[in-house]
Amino acid sequence: MRQIIAMGGGGFSMEPENPLLDVYILKQSQKQRPKVCFVPTASGDAENYISRFYQAFNSHECEPSHLSLFSPPSGDLEEYVLSKDIMYVGGGNTKNLLALWKEWGLDLILKKAYQEGVILAGISAGSICWFEEGVSDSFGGELKPLKSLGFLKGSNCPHYDGEKERRPAYERLVWSEEVMGGYAVDDGAALHFNDEELFKVVCSRPEAGAYYLQMEEGKLRENKLPTFYLG
Repeated sequence: MRQIIAMGGGGFSMEPENPLLDVYILKQSQKQRPKVCFVPTASGDAENYISRFYQAFNSHECEPSHLSLFSPPSGDLEEYVLSKDIMYVGGGNTKNLLALWKEWGLDLILKKAYQEGVILAGISAGSICWFEEGVSDSFGGELKPLKSLGFLKGSNCPHYDGEKERRPAYERLVWSEEVMGGYAVDDGAALHFNDEELFKVVCSRPEAGAYYLQMEEGKLRENKLPTFYLG
């Protein structure tokens, strides 16, 4: 089974005292000690981000590692990635992430890993990247559309409740058809896809949720998705 877990926000980097989403991701591997690899490309491999990942995941039953494209862990990236159970992509600049992944061929490696059952997960940029399109602040100013990898259909907007400009920007872009319809996700919520179909929406705090936005008969429709609280 192919799995992607796309977080609007949350996890160890945003909710260090609330591990519910990270534990949920680990459980989906059904391994006693899953090998989880953090990919901090979007942050420029920020050392503090990497250290926070290890601090968080060393407290769970797993084998944490990280993949740096600035200091590669192996001469054979494909072999390295395929040896993992979970690839967990961090937040930051989605445009830079996509450019570096394509330069290194990591986009193709991750596609192969996904097809072979490695779980893909991530937050913010690490959520947008899996969809056909996303709403990104990677351009240094207003939120704009960004073409992504297309492992999942539609568009994606993270931080839907966490950043005040996100909701109006996404509504405008879907309404104007500058981006296709898709999923808006609050901080603390995550979309769980099995074989490219939405399986479940989960959240680490009761009020967090996710929405599907699309144009229908000339009107913008925002449908709130059923959400399962993990607490």
